[in-house]
Amino acid sequence: MKISVQSIHFNADRKLLAFIQKKADKLDQFFDQIISAEVYLRLEKTEDELNKILEIKLNLPGNMLFSKQQCKSFEEAADLATESLRRQIDRYKSKLNVRLSNYKTDFVLNTASA
Repeated sequence: MKISVQSIHFNADRKLLAFIQKKADKLDQFFDQIISAEVYLRLEKTEDELNKILEIKLNLPGNMLFSKQQCKSFEEAADLATESLRRQIDRYKSKLNVRLSNYKTDFVLNTASA
């Protein structure tokens, strides 16, 4: 899976980029057809300590999954975002399996009646 990380209005250090890469690579364990991931890191200019925003967009064949988290640290946001995407992948796979089984059933019924 190809991962692109963009840090907006700051320079992300190598440790953070490696951490995000490691977290995103784990998503390949749940679904091997992920095409690419786009990660956006942003600092919000507020006095609130929850000023770090991380957005992840996963490109799948025929679909896109998205997660946005705002936390005290980018590491915490990456944990929450990847967990959210893992749940979305599970739902996507179950919908895909239902669609595929319906297609196979329709195909068998149509060929049997012909």
